[in-house]
Amino acid sequence: MGRLFGTDGVRGLANEGLTAQLALDLATAATFVLAEQSSRQRLSAIVGRDTRISGEFLEAAVVAGLASSGVDVTVVNYIPTPGLAFLVDELDADFGVMLSASHNPMPDNGIKFFARGGVKLADEIEDRIEENLGVEHTRPTGSEVGRVSRKPKLAKLYVNHLVASLGEKKPLKGLHVVLDPANGAASKTAPKAFKKAGATLTAIHHHPDGVNINDDCGSTHLESLQAAVLDTGADLGIGLDGDADRCLAVDHLGNVVDGDQILSILALAMKETGRLHDNTLVATVMSNLGLHKAMEAHGVKIDTTKVGDRYVVESMNEGGFTLGGEQSGHVILSEFATTGDGTLTALHLAAQVLRSKKTLGELASVMTRFPQVLINVPNVDKAAADTDKVVVEAIAQAEHSLAGNGRVLLRPSGTEPLVRVMVEAETEDHAQELAQSLAGVVKDRLSL
Repeated sequence: MGRLFGTDGVRGLANEGLTAQLALDLATAATFVLAEQSSRQRLSAIVGRDTRISGEFLEAAVVAGLASSGVDVTVVNYIPTPGLAFLVDELDADFGVMLSASHNPMPDNGIKFFARGGVKLADEIEDRIEENLGVEHTRPTGSEVGRVSRKPKLAKLYVNHLVASLGEKKPLKGLHVVLDPANGAASKTAPKAFKKAGATLTAIHHHPDGVNINDDCGSTHLESLQAAVLDTGADLGIGLDGDADRCLAVDHLGNVVDGDQILSILALAMKETGRLHDNTLVATVMSNLGLHKAMEAHGVKIDTTKVGDRYVVESMNEGGFTLGGEQSGHVILSEFATTGDGTLTALHLAAQVLRSKKTLGELASVMTRFPQVLINVPNVDKAAADTDKVVVEAIAQAEHSLAGNGRVLLRPSGTEPLVRVMVEAETEDHAQELAQSLAGVVKDRLSL
């Protein structure tokens, strides 16, 4: 059996791979492991979820596991993942549990744990939780069992925090924004934050019914957002994913502004105001070459990490950096959040549009996106991707043909016998040609 925890918690098809029993067992095991890390006699936890119908029974199972293990539980109902992380820190809870599968389709769900301070669990703690699944520990009785309270209004603390991060009253007054929270966890909090910040707001896909989360909407399906921006003549549009830990944007002409472009805009704005620590942006190996060239041209260094926002956060914490993120729209503003926060990012992006007196498209034009082609090559010996002489030579030849105006990356999958071949070039045709050629070499040389 492989590792249960992935890069973003435990995910699976709800009621098949991810059952109520597994949710209860995870909550019980997590309590035992986290109690070992704490000096407190009685632990407290905050539990939140996105809008999937399966979140109802999974939440009940998690709460039962926690309370029966002696944890006092506060249930906040619908809350974005970064909102839960904020509340864990703000309320000094020992840990938090979020039920969400982020941008995945509705039948999936997931369980993600946050440690005290609202930070993700270290790999070794997740491993300890897995080791303790199904292990019977002494359970409390009588007055020692946990208490359960439901406080959905705590989400207001999170909304106030988001708006306060902008540092001025009604900072978005005069800006028309179309917001698509994907019928997800931010369906109430994100519109409230934008309205409180003074924006003229048009909200779409903000009426969750338990099954319509991420359904042809949000950051993974931007078509209706693009249409709404054009129909309403809005200044920009914001698309969140199901748990609102990431966002993408649309300019007033309907053009998509991706995570790398958002990072470039925020990096230059923060550099200008002296808030970009050590003039450094943290990004992953999958960030577009255009981001690297744009930052280099403006005197911003890039610290590059493995794919996954947890690795971005690790690098930011180690270096004290204030901005990092991924092309997918995970953006971490460490001054205000411990994890990627789509609504926070969107608010600061919108504020920069007003401050700069430029359109979002003009701001995004600081970076030219290089065409990027990604091909997955399955059923191969991924461990040999870095050492096979023919593969290494093919990579060298591809890089030589790009002459510094492109990039080649071979990335073994962390969970499957698969190698991802990524090529960036000045033209789509050149990128496609090189990627297909390299994928063929990988398949020929490394097939199992």
